Amino acid sequence: MRGRVSGRSNLQAPRRMRQRQYYLYIMTTQNHTALYTGVTNDLVRRVWEHREARGGGFTSRYQVNKLVYYEAYEDPENANQREKQLKAGPRRKKIELIESMNPAWLDLYNEIAAEAE
Repeated sequence: MRGRVSGRSNLQAPRRMRQRQYYLYIMTTQNHTALYTGVTNDLVRRVWEHREARGGGFTSRYQVNKLVYYEAYEDPENANQREKQLKAGPRRKKIELIESMNPAWLDLYNEIAAEAE
């Protein structure tokens, strides 16, 4: 299962030629009671930080440590606009989005960490 890459096919350039990417992501708790939406330019590092409760705040307070959805963007403004759109919408829309890509709500961290190696 792969995240969506906006405006591009699933073909990706070799690592050394790949342009910088920005990621919109959604994380949740083990029992899916809280959702957190964020943007980063290093998805593996950022999810690891959430999982390790680095930096305090909402994700460590509510133990939000499970990556369930992400989208990749080449333009940081597009990623930021998408984040604002999702944060302004109802929880139900985020759940529908997650279930469209990840119906079992699996933790995608190991998948993205393996792809990054």
